[in-house]
Amino acid sequence: MRHTSQRRASILQALTQHGSVQVNELVEQLGVSAVTIRTDLSALESQGLATRSHGGATLARTPPTEHTVPQKDAINHEQKSRIGAYAARMVQPGDNIIIDSGTTTISLARHLREAQNITVMTNGLNIAWELADAPGVDLILTGGLLRKQSLSIQGTQAEACLQAYSFDKLFLGVDGFDLQFGVTTHHEAEASLNHKMVERAKKIIVLTDASKFGRVSLHRIVQLDRVHAVVTDAAISPEYRDGLLEAGIEVLIAE
Repeated sequence: MRHTSQRRASILQALTQHGSVQVNELVEQLGVSAVTIRTDLSALESQGLATRSHGGATLARTPPTEHTVPQKDAINHEQKSRIGAYAARMVQPGDNIIIDSGTTTISLARHLREAQNITVMTNGLNIAWELADAPGVDLILTGGLLRKQSLSIQGTQAEACLQAYSFDKLFLGVDGFDLQFGVTTHHEAEASLNHKMVERAKKIIVLTDASKFGRVSLHRIVQLDRVHAVVTDAAISPEYRDGLLEAGIEVLIAE
């Protein structure tokens, strides 16, 4: 399954870069049969990401543009603040948690400054700064390479440091959340690190304002069967609320 998801992510990346793909070219590039590629294209079409054409497919849905951290922070700021406050109430004394980088997750960090007896690991430079002087928070910052666009630390060092830990909860920020394609982000290295975070946490909680629903960014983090809960705002559509509940995901509305 992992190989299949990686291959389809590669096809989606090619679609995003070129606008269209050809079956024969993908067969050569990916080293699989034409039948497999056609199955992949049909799967992407069923997710609304591609439109099948003779001998290939064209891009049907363009992934959203990535903004800078200040731009992201200004978008739906009030909703993110409420989401962060709600998520903070889910953290109990004694919890060991991961807070992913992002502007919704930094709102969580701001509401944890008065928390007592918790341990936080983060790959977000701005999140670490927010919690650096919080007396009741033991802070662990991943090693690795700083990606300035997102103020996130990533790479093999960041992934390796996760292996020595087990966490109660992961609070995951996302760039896209689609009922078919899953949870996505803009950058490949961030998606890889986020996937490692998912493996190390007992409970996966996605923090996202409702504008992210229906969006698909280039790189998938996980499919929905790995997500336990979503904290969002009241603008979530009935379609998405029902879809998440049908998938067994707890929907928590921050109002």
